[in-house]
Amino acid sequence: MNNASLEHIKEVLVVEGKDDESAVKRAVSCEVIITHGYGISEQTWQRLEHAYKTVGIIVLTDPDFAGEQIRRRISDRFPNSKHAFIRRKDATDSGDIGVENASPEIILEALSKVKTISQAKEATYGMEDLQRWALIGASNAAEKRAFVGSKIGIGVCSAKQFLSRLNHFEIDRTAVEAAVAAWEQKSERSNERLEDNE
Repeated sequence: MNNASLEHIKEVLVVEGKDDESAVKRAVSCEVIITHGYGISEQTWQRLEHAYKTVGIIVLTDPDFAGEQIRRRISDRFPNSKHAFIRRKDATDSGDIGVENASPEIILEALSKVKTISQAKEATYGMEDLQRWALIGASNAAEKRAFVGSKIGIGVCSAKQFLSRLNHFEIDRTAVEAAVAAWEQKSERSNERLEDNE
């Protein structure tokens, strides 16, 4: 597959390493900036700033602790940057976690759900929303949060991060409720299959 046949993204994608860049370029035609891990050089910061001020940047870091730290550093410096998230299970190969392990289809799906952090000061969502949707406090809350987070494009994260992302990315309430309903339908179907097998 040559790059001419790939979908073109005008923003610059920000990834952590060379292998991540190769994976991204198998999925889309775009410019890429590599952070080379957490220790981002001054020259790289300058390139990021130029891209941010001209065409914009999309941060696509690894779904692990280091990737989240890099994402946070970039967000702090460039608050209107866009973000794409890949689920840990879709970026893992033989215990290695990274964008490099994601298929072109997974990368395209993540890019189709890009989010921009809102500068709004008032929080739309609170912990009571997560409780009402059983995204905290329930025995399967982490699994349900992972499903809903992937559906709405904010990635898989802790309850605190989930709430923060709902507010920062100004996720539409109906989208969250639709994802929660999809989880409940999926669970009902699983339960029915279990009952049929008994």
